[in-house]
Amino acid sequence: MRWIRRGLWAVLLAVILSAAALWAYTQRAAPQVDGTLVLPGAQAPITISRDAHGIPSIRAESAHDAWFGLGVVHVQDRLWQMETHRRIAAGRLAEAFGPAALDTDRFLRALGVRRAAEAQWAQASDESRTVLTAYTAGVNAALQGAVKARPPEYLILGLTPAPWEPVDSLAWAIMMAWDLGGNWQSELRRLRLAAHLPADRIDQILPPYPGETMPPVRDYVQLYRDLGLLQGQPRQAWMDLPDAAPPSGVEGTGSNNWVLSGARSATGRPLLANDPHLALTAPALWYLARLQAPGLDVAGATMPGLPSVVLGQNARIAWGFTNTAPDVQDLYIEQVDPADPGRYRTPEGTAAFERFDEVIRVKGAPDVKLTVRATRHGPVISDAGTLDDASTPTHVLALRWTALDADVDAVAPALALQRAGSVAEFTAAVATWVAPMQSMVVADVDGAIGLVAPGRVPLRRPDNDLFGLAPAPGWDARYDWAGWVPADQTPREFDPPQGWLGSANQRITAPGYPHFISSDWGLPYRMQRITALLEARPTHSLDDLAAMQADVHSDAAMALLPWLQKAAPPHPLAAAAQQQLAGFDGRMAADRAAPLIHWAWQRALARRIFEDEVGEALFQKSFAGRSFQDALQGVLARDDTWWCDDKATPAAETCTQRNDAALADALDELAARFGNDPAAWRWGDAHRAVSLHRPFSNVAPLAALFQLSVPVGGDGFTLNATQAALGGTAHQRYRSTHAPSLRALYDVADRSRSRVMHSSGQSGLPWQTAYRSFMAPWSAGQTVPLWPSAGEAAVGGTLVLQPTAP
Repeated sequence: MRWIRRGLWAVLLAVILSAAALWAYTQRAAPQVDGTLVLPGAQAPITISRDAHGIPSIRAESAHDAWFGLGVVHVQDRLWQMETHRRIAAGRLAEAFGPAALDTDRFLRALGVRRAAEAQWAQASDESRTVLTAYTAGVNAALQGAVKARPPEYLILGLTPAPWEPVDSLAWAIMMAWDLGGNWQSELRRLRLAAHLPADRIDQILPPYPGETMPPVRDYVQLYRDLGLLQGQPRQAWMDLPDAAPPSGVEGTGSNNWVLSGARSATGRPLLANDPHLALTAPALWYLARLQAPGLDVAGATMPGLPSVVLGQNARIAWGFTNTAPDVQDLYIEQVDPADPGRYRTPEGTAAFERFDEVIRVKGAPDVKLTVRATRHGPVISDAGTLDDASTPTHVLALRWTALDADVDAVAPALALQRAGSVAEFTAAVATWVAPMQSMVVADVDGAIGLVAPGRVPLRRPDNDLFGLAPAPGWDARYDWAGWVPADQTPREFDPPQGWLGSANQRITAPGYPHFISSDWGLPYRMQRITALLEARPTHSLDDLAAMQADVHSDAAMALLPWLQKAAPPHPLAAAAQQQLAGFDGRMAADRAAPLIHWAWQRALARRIFEDEVGEALFQKSFAGRSFQDALQGVLARDDTWWCDDKATPAAETCTQRNDAALADALDELAARFGNDPAAWRWGDAHRAVSLHRPFSNVAPLAALFQLSVPVGGDGFTLNATQAALGGTAHQRYRSTHAPSLRALYDVADRSRSRVMHSSGQSGLPWQTAYRSFMAPWSAGQTVPLWPSAGEAAVGGTLVLQPTAP
């Protein structure tokens, strides 16, 4: 008994010591928010006050020190997030996460983001270099003097943070442009579909913008067939590229913004609303901050790793972005010289590939040596292919993309817009903006409002008969870019008669606009809803705009609803399901069954109609996240029996039969997951906003601690746009990993009334309340003050950064 008692005491002591060590670690890892901290690099004392939500107000005696202070707070609250941002951009994930990340690293090395950032740093303006250097100094000073214990991800993975470099910031800016640009995926999708379908059928599964027709393109299917690209090694290598690449251009994401003039505002001065829809991460992509220094008085959403308030308000203006989705990415099929595989065909003969030797370090495995190439158009992204076949391909795939250009200065226009004092100054400030092209709304205290979409957009030659829709032969000069849309001719509008402006990724160019911007506009449902709500009353308050941001009415759901309500399969739950659909008005509320039935049916119908034509592998790889909203409407409106017929059966199925079968499929799926009573089904049970953590969302024992999840309403076409995932396992299906990453409401007349919210919390430490404190209010559409009173701004503590003695 004595030995048992001693053993129990030993176990208890070990538990107590472990708990004490864990408590001590959490205290050391937490940021210092009070007192004084001596750090080298600042020019004068910097005061950092935090409000009750952990949002810092940085007050400095110079702009240099304000950016230095922003680097410090980014490290204090989001160090691991900065680490992942840096590793993604540099293609250095595998050295931290192991072989599972190798394919992504191969793609990013082939894409050459880090190489492009180094070239941009070499050409950056003096001001950009000064600000990046100040921010970097703050980051590295904090790494040395403010981090008492590494965040838990470092400890679990056995990593130590390395010093930050200005190029790390520029590389992450390129990756944000990547996230918002997906035209290369659209082009590659057409190439892959060419192995299964003629061009006219591809135009039906990837239809043009509503109300428009496809431009008269050449028969690219025959072109690819003649080049031998639709079978064998090239087809397989290019098929795998989207799986290796970081996500970009995900359907069902986007953004909303709108701005009201004083004539349409309850205050008599402009009001502005913005909610960019981006990937949900834990912690959130955004970090809220306020910066005040001579010549700098700005607050809003910053991005850890970048010295900028990306979206926000200063003393005189407020602004908000949505993605314009211009066609600034073109894929080129480059023909390898059969006599010399180190050269490729050009309009003037052959030229040597530019070559880069890369070494990818892989945790727990040998290093991987990789040679990647570039052509006159850009990086050869097919060099990221993971095939074991060592034979030399006859053709490779290169990417031309504006964001990789060496003369891009991403920081300079971002700094200039933060200092702008009027709509006119804002417009001038963003004239040198390159990528990502954004539809920016802006308002000033004098009552002016505007929408301007700056960015570098290529001009294509009149004889270009592919229009950027599909990969082009790289040796044919007619497909080369022929310059840029003049900076003062990108889309813009100011002070319109209707008293408001807005965008939601829809076509923003009016009929007769002289330049080609894109064929990949977002479907217009959200913009139609914005228009309807704004025109429903003469004036609006900030609360009215908040209600609009939370709106979950889906015009898209209503467009397909008649077909769903006609479905009558011989299924035991069909009648009960139709009862839930009776009177459905398109409101995608989390506590209703109808939205869940609608999405399950829509997913099943797309699979029933399109999978047999394009093949299961391509359907799952290339279309798993696509709703087919526009394509389904076209097939059903035409009652197109070619699509509705199941090519795998001898019978000729009708669209009515496929519709019935799709509802039966949906009911089987939902019953297996949620039980046999459709009245008890709830959209929010399946449709949860999931903020993914890198990398621990993929590690089951850790996901519960690091990942965030909350039920939400809406869908990818509501103003409260919450993408509904259509692929993955049953429990991943219908969840939303892209949603309003930020909600912001600005009153330019009285900025104390401006309010904001992002999707997680300010902290990156999962045990802190501030890691998830925004999640519940975000899902409920609530906000916090952007500009609190002086007392409220310091309730969370005040830290003074003291420079070291000279």
